[in-house]
Amino acid sequence: MRTPYYPWLSIIFCYSFWIYHSVHFTAVSAQIVVEDQQSLLQLKNDLKFKYEKSRKLVTGTLAMMARLNLAINNFNSVIPSAFNKLNNLTYLNLSNAGFMGQIPIEISQLTRLVTLDISSIYYLNGIRLKLENPNLGKLVQNFKGIRQLYMDGVSVTAQGKEWCNALLHLQSLRELSMSNCDLSGPLDLSLISLKNLSLIRLNQNHLSSPIPEAFANFSNLTTLGLSYCGLTGIFPQRIFQLATLSEVDISFNHNLNGSFPEFPLHGSLRTLIVSNTRFSGAIPASISNLKQLSKLDLSNCDFNRTLPSSMSTLRELTYLQLSVNNFIGSIPSLNMSKNLIYLDLSYNYLTGSIASVHLEDLRELVQIDLQDNVLNGSIPSSLPALPLLQSIRLSNNNFQGQLHEFSNITSSKLEILDLSSNTLEGPIPTSISRLRSLSVLKLASNKLNGTIKLDVIQKLENLTTLDLSHNNLSIDTNITDVHLNPFHKMRTVELASCNLIQFPISLINQSRINTLDLSNNRISGSIPMWIWQLDSLVQLNLSHNLLGKLEGPVQNNNSFLKVLDLHSNQLQGKLPIFPVQVAYLDYSSNNFSSIIPSEAGTYLSSIIFLSLSKNNLSGSIPQSLCNYSNLLVLDVSYNHLQGKIPECLTEMATLVVLNLQNNKFDGNIPDTFPVSCPLRTLDLNMNLLEGPIPKSLANCASLEVLDLGNNQVDDEFPNFLKTISIRVMVLRGNKFHGPIRCNETDGDWHMLQIVDLASNNFSGSLPAKCFKTWKAMMFEEDHMVSNFNRIESQVLKYAGIYYQDSVTLTSKGLQMEFIKILTIFTSVDFSSNNFDGSIPEEIMNFTRLLVLNLSYNALTGQIPSSIGNLIQLESLDLSRNHLDGEIPTQLASLTFLSYLNLSFNSFVGKIPTGTQLQSFETASFIGNVELCGTPLIKKCPDPTDSKEVHTASGAKFDFAVHCDIVSAELGFIFGLGVVIGSLLFWNQWRQWYWKHVDFTLCRIFPQLNLEYERRGGHSYQVLRWRH
Repeated sequence: MRTPYYPWLSIIFCYSFWIYHSVHFTAVSAQIVVEDQQSLLQLKNDLKFKYEKSRKLVTGTLAMMARLNLAINNFNSVIPSAFNKLNNLTYLNLSNAGFMGQIPIEISQLTRLVTLDISSIYYLNGIRLKLENPNLGKLVQNFKGIRQLYMDGVSVTAQGKEWCNALLHLQSLRELSMSNCDLSGPLDLSLISLKNLSLIRLNQNHLSSPIPEAFANFSNLTTLGLSYCGLTGIFPQRIFQLATLSEVDISFNHNLNGSFPEFPLHGSLRTLIVSNTRFSGAIPASISNLKQLSKLDLSNCDFNRTLPSSMSTLRELTYLQLSVNNFIGSIPSLNMSKNLIYLDLSYNYLTGSIASVHLEDLRELVQIDLQDNVLNGSIPSSLPALPLLQSIRLSNNNFQGQLHEFSNITSSKLEILDLSSNTLEGPIPTSISRLRSLSVLKLASNKLNGTIKLDVIQKLENLTTLDLSHNNLSIDTNITDVHLNPFHKMRTVELASCNLIQFPISLINQSRINTLDLSNNRISGSIPMWIWQLDSLVQLNLSHNLLGKLEGPVQNNNSFLKVLDLHSNQLQGKLPIFPVQVAYLDYSSNNFSSIIPSEAGTYLSSIIFLSLSKNNLSGSIPQSLCNYSNLLVLDVSYNHLQGKIPECLTEMATLVVLNLQNNKFDGNIPDTFPVSCPLRTLDLNMNLLEGPIPKSLANCASLEVLDLGNNQVDDEFPNFLKTISIRVMVLRGNKFHGPIRCNETDGDWHMLQIVDLASNNFSGSLPAKCFKTWKAMMFEEDHMVSNFNRIESQVLKYAGIYYQDSVTLTSKGLQMEFIKILTIFTSVDFSSNNFDGSIPEEIMNFTRLLVLNLSYNALTGQIPSSIGNLIQLESLDLSRNHLDGEIPTQLASLTFLSYLNLSFNSFVGKIPTGTQLQSFETASFIGNVELCGTPLIKKCPDPTDSKEVHTASGAKFDFAVHCDIVSAELGFIFGLGVVIGSLLFWNQWRQWYWKHVDFTLCRIFPQLNLEYERRGGHSYQVLRWRH
């Protein structure tokens, strides 16, 4: 035992010490008479550096003292060297007593010690206990009989071989605890010689090595603690099979791999923690052998497969944490785990109903977290009635049906109820108002309907967070009892898409509110003055309303406002003065008509994101904007700004996104991009820029989106920009000229997925050598099943705000603006140039390619028969070239092809029949004099010689592409040129929006399949390419 207590001694001596001297002698034992009280007092004084008066301490019967416990004090001193005189001590406990500095060599002279505890979990004035001189070896050199050694928090600073060898002669050692001792690895095999060890705690050291297999030879081991040690390699399975083992904690070793063996019959494990490692595989059914298992934490690992039904027999289980893994299948019944307090299975792929889990039988349960799974069925109305339950988190699942009235909740202790992002429907049950302890209520992103009165919310006196956004609800803001304000304790109020037509007057003077989201409603008129007087407000989102003007100044010097989103309203007039402390500011998609104030750069010292796009702003960009030392995103696109681009703007060392598209900027692009430029998106489309591409742009090694389209840039192909990260390159509609060269020394663009060089003066042959390196266009064997995301940049992590790129491309004969760029979308457009020669075979390796446009060039030769490799191709335009020969039958095997234009070439022979090629219009084939067959009017001379070609799959082709989907659901905008824009959404609105967009994309692109994946501890709906 580490801190024993002897009440008989406290009666004699310590009571007076605690009262008069504030020094806690928790336990001091020996054959001591009352006359030695003065000696104990002297020891107390000695601990305050009065060493010269310590002689009486060792001349009396104190010299016979066997046990001394000074734990949990505040001596604020070094350890006195006089302890060596107490040479009969077998037990010395100085833990957490406020000692600091070097441990004296005199401690090593206590040769009879069986237990030494000098642990320290807190440090006074930042000064730790340390072992330098003497070091660990000298300290323990005489401890031949020591059994318990506790040194947690003592700075030892020794390499693995050194500290392991220092312990070699301690053959009686049973318990070794040296957590957070600045120990280094690797673990030396000499440690194995301490065969009697039953407890090993080395947490929070820098071992950075594998665990030796020989650790499984500790036959008496009961406790193993190696968390936060930087362990690597594969954890020895045999350790888990030790019959004596009761506690294992190897958590937070992010490079440690492993899996579970079969657990032994009658295993002793009570605590098993492997969280935040790379453990994988299944939980074996033999886990039921661990009859005493109380705590199981496997969170943030790579476990998969189903949860074994045998888990239902774990009667002693109190803590079950399996979140952030890849578990599938249903949750086993837990009704036999009557002592279960904590249940977290979130961020997995669990399915089925929770009714079979019998949660309502777990009367000790305090927390339930099943969010981000694929669970379905109804939510048991009896769940909130569990007597000790404080938190229910079931968000981001597929729960459906109506929320029934909760029963027996009069004495409920429920504090958190999160059912957001499901498909629940019907009205919100009025019984929620009886959950008087409720502090967090989240029902957002469901199909709830009806009208909810604020009177119901008013009864929840402890409510601090309310989120009813994105349902079919209407909010009645009238309050019966004006003396009871429903928002008086609120800190977060989110009522987006709640059919509000005015600001709730109950929000006035609510000084505690820090997050207010009233976006996507029908609120018109003015933004009231009182909103700017909510001094605790941190995030304000009023976007997507009908607001026309602002009352009073936005600026509030006392405000904590960090996020202000007013985009997509009807605000007009001069650009408002910016709030002083704001970090994210979005005034886009309004009707502001003025210049950007020249002093704008003096307002915002903390600005990270600034969007003024899609207004009627004029004038130039003021130089003062370059004063924003933290700016990541600047978007002033779609205005009437003009003049030169300030050189200081491209010099900024923080800028990640610069979007100036669709203005009237002229002159050269500044050649001032800094070394280590962090830029990811540069969009200068639709301006009047001229001159060459600046060479300093090569400094931007993280560049993903480059759009210089529709300007007057005059240069050769920018092969000097061969960074590994670029994904989108748009150079269309400029004065680029010359051949496209691709030198091996230039590197490659293996992430390039969209290339648009249309409408320039490029010449020469198509760059086959370059095509070999464009790996993003190809399927590779190890990526036959791939997940695809959007190109986006996280702007504010704490607010869940992202910058979303979008792109407008020529696809299927139309210019369409995709409001998000999927990493699966691939397009090559070299049209309207002067390319000659044949179509390279290398293009036929682009098995991920969706759009290929080589029209309006001078290409010759035949279409390669390997075109059948382009299995994902949806749009092919080879018109207005000099191509000849027959149309290859392999073209007919492209079952996803929905747009084809081969017109005005020199193709001959019959159009392959029996395929969807006959479903295309005549315009797809006209201008080929020697071409015949359907859909052309010209008949082929000998139809008996034709061979019908069937697709390999025999799949029926459905040519119909629903234009209403394209225009209405996806929001494609038709126009000229390639435009890259931005979409920014608050996290919940963003999730809701993309959920519907993803479903629509699946309808348009049949190659896509909607699934779920997890990144960074969160589950996301993703699009997966299927074959």
